[in-house]
Amino acid sequence: MNIDKDSSTWCTFTKLWPYIAQHKLVLFISIILLIISAFADTSLIGLLRPLLDLGFSMNDREFLYMAPIYIFGLVFIRGIANYGYSILLALISGKIVMRIRQRLFAHFVDAPVSFYDQSSTGRLLSRITYDTDQVAASSSDALITIIRESAFICGLFYTMFYNSWQLSLSLLVVTPIVIGLISFISVKFRKLAKNMQNSMGNVTMAVEQMLKGYREIIVFGAQNEESKNFEKVSNKFRRDGMRLVSISALSTPIIQLVISFAIAFVLLTASDPDLNITAGEFTVVFSSLVALMQPIKNLTSVNANFQKGMAACQTLFAIFEQPLEKDNGSISVDRVKGNIVFDHVTFSYETRKEPALKDISFSVPAGKTIALVGRSGSGKTTIASLLTRFYDISKGQILIDGHNIHDFTLHCLRDQIGLVSQNIHLFNDTIANNIAYGRIGEYTQQQIEEAAKKAYAYDFIMQSEHGFDTKVGESGILLSGGQRQRIAIARALLRDNPILILDEATSALDTESEYAIQQALSELQKGRTSIVIAHRLSTIENADEILVVDAGEIIEQGTHHELLLKDGVYNKLYQANHL
Repeated sequence: MNIDKDSSTWCTFTKLWPYIAQHKLVLFISIILLIISAFADTSLIGLLRPLLDLGFSMNDREFLYMAPIYIFGLVFIRGIANYGYSILLALISGKIVMRIRQRLFAHFVDAPVSFYDQSSTGRLLSRITYDTDQVAASSSDALITIIRESAFICGLFYTMFYNSWQLSLSLLVVTPIVIGLISFISVKFRKLAKNMQNSMGNVTMAVEQMLKGYREIIVFGAQNEESKNFEKVSNKFRRDGMRLVSISALSTPIIQLVISFAIAFVLLTASDPDLNITAGEFTVVFSSLVALMQPIKNLTSVNANFQKGMAACQTLFAIFEQPLEKDNGSISVDRVKGNIVFDHVTFSYETRKEPALKDISFSVPAGKTIALVGRSGSGKTTIASLLTRFYDISKGQILIDGHNIHDFTLHCLRDQIGLVSQNIHLFNDTIANNIAYGRIGEYTQQQIEEAAKKAYAYDFIMQSEHGFDTKVGESGILLSGGQRQRIAIARALLRDNPILILDEATSALDTESEYAIQQALSELQKGRTSIVIAHRLSTIENADEILVVDAGEIIEQGTHHELLLKDGVYNKLYQANHL
């Protein structure tokens, strides 16, 4: 996944434009207000000529009386325009960022599991927070400065040439130099902005790892190590920021120095007596040149924010271009029978060269239980992940009731499968909502409680302060490992799926709880197709068939008693389990 590939500002902006174009009317009104504001500023400078030539040199009393009204009117118009465009562009910016954030969140939700295998959670958090904030800066503050200051510069150019084209000729030399400098600086800004994005991703990743692994940090005494690592990534972000500031700070005096040559040219030209330059004309041109410094400075400074926004847009749009889960299936049924067939299935993870599964073939008749055993990393969980289409196979096919699983819609396929894994994730919500997760509102309180009773979770739930309305905390941190697992089992019981995947479903339970839940799971498995993955072989002795998986291949297959008689790998695993 390459989201760091650089592209031009224009190319990136064309991708952002559809989001802006939805607000074309409001944007058009904002631009008109920005131009009016710039017109008011240039008009105030333009008033200097009649004020000096008519008002003071010719003592035109009528104009002097009217001048305060002109000035008040221009300032009033400027104030109204400034307020208007600030509110309207902030409105546009807020909606654009909200849409991009919503699309990014939706993309994360619909992304395949392989996307997360290759992405750090901290970096993804940085994308949806820091990067979208940079888009806000480029679509609001930067846009205001770019349009208003550009209009102001155009107004100043017109004012200067209108009053004295001879004095304004220096701009024909200065303008290309300034444009060239700004273009060169823009490229530098974008590269540095991309570095800042990656640095911020490293900062959020370091924080995320600390927050998730704080127990391990404390136990292993790694506080200093983590602090040094965070100091390192924080300092990298600071240095990238300083480089951006230094280029911005250096560019301003360079451009102002170029403008000063134009001012010197005006002073020399004005000294020529043959031009007959009036005091008003000279003052307007000179004042316009001096006034040019501020908008050019603002344009150069805002260019840093604009390029940061463009770099953020570039990264976000690169994420949008990453493929989502393929859902080309057309079959949608309420409930399958549960006949499962793995037909010569081979699968390789994108990050590994060697196949994780090699030519796997087996079948599970509807209502039967098959168990997968083997050493860690042998491919047991991968088999379960392929059935739910967390990953798509490289070769072969997987069938449910004679249909390729790719022919089912993803929603239909996963609606047939209940999953209880060894890594339980609970949401920071009530126990009841965690049990009914994904279908909140579809089940009655009585159904939720009945599922909890079957999972032997009811007693500890009722002992909690708020019963089923008890909040479990982030990732269920307020519950023990065994309690979390029983909540997950209750969730599977409630959904009543025809196919069950139990991936170390009792691994976190004490002996007494495990025995009780095994009874509940045995009852649950009746009439349902079950795939059970277990290290404790005592929990799968009654399985209809046991597959011994090693290095991605099925090396033994049979019932518990048949495999014991073979005196092979299963027998050794069984003896090791009972030492």
